[in-house]
Amino acid sequence: MKYEGNLLKMQTTNGETVQYVLPIGESRVPLNPLLGKKMVINFEGRINCIATGELIKKSYGQGYSYKAFSTLPECDLCIVKPHQCHYAKGTCRDMKWGEEHCMVPFVVYLARTNHVKVGVTGANRCETRWMDQGAVEALPILRFSSRYQAGLMELEMSQSLPDKTNWQQMLLGEISDTRDLVDLREELYLEFANLVDDLEAEEVESSSYYFHYPEVSKLTKVTAIDLERKHRFSGTLIGIKGQYLIFDSGVINIRKHQGHHINLEILD
Repeated sequence: MKYEGNLLKMQTTNGETVQYVLPIGESRVPLNPLLGKKMVINFEGRINCIATGELIKKSYGQGYSYKAFSTLPECDLCIVKPHQCHYAKGTCRDMKWGEEHCMVPFVVYLARTNHVKVGVTGANRCETRWMDQGAVEALPILRFSSRYQAGLMELEMSQSLPDKTNWQQMLLGEISDTRDLVDLREELYLEFANLVDDLEAEEVESSSYYFHYPEVSKLTKVTAIDLERKHRFSGTLIGIKGQYLIFDSGVINIRKHQGHHINLEILD
């Protein structure tokens, strides 16, 4: 089987095992059935901006042209640092976009990746966010009316908890923090009670979500493959986690390579 086109980040569906689909051009390639098969990936040196489709020499922000990265609201710094949201100041790159994507319910959550971390995501895309991070367990703890309010809470909680994942340890399955997330949620409610009231947050009393990622063998060493440096890559697919394809000869961050035009051949 052969596929050709520009990459986009993998699509995920939770179940007994997380199901992955890889968009390549017009094709949507189910990946779970391909575990254990050898693949050959050729990158032709062509990159297209995932927003405009224009041919670019270098991508920014995981697939954008420099112009798009510098002007589009979804590429603004406040997307990764929501406490810096400037919608209320009237300086959002696109006020309508801000209303539709930032002035809507957001959730602060706990996720177990390689440790327990705190994070923020839109209330309607929690599971997608957790699967993209490679979380094995996640728990929503607070609901807010905007990205900005959720970001303020995350900023405060990040003084007590990490807000980033060590992706190498996550891929290796090394978990250094085994605290019970429900118990930790109750501790955080008490610790940040005043801020919860000030930000008019709603406590979320749900159970944990769990995620099991497809694999046929364990990864023992993480070797990152950059298709811009290694234009031709081959290996046997042994697992998928987060936005990483895990081969016996290295791992590829698909999200990092969005917009890259590739040829993918699956060998029997």
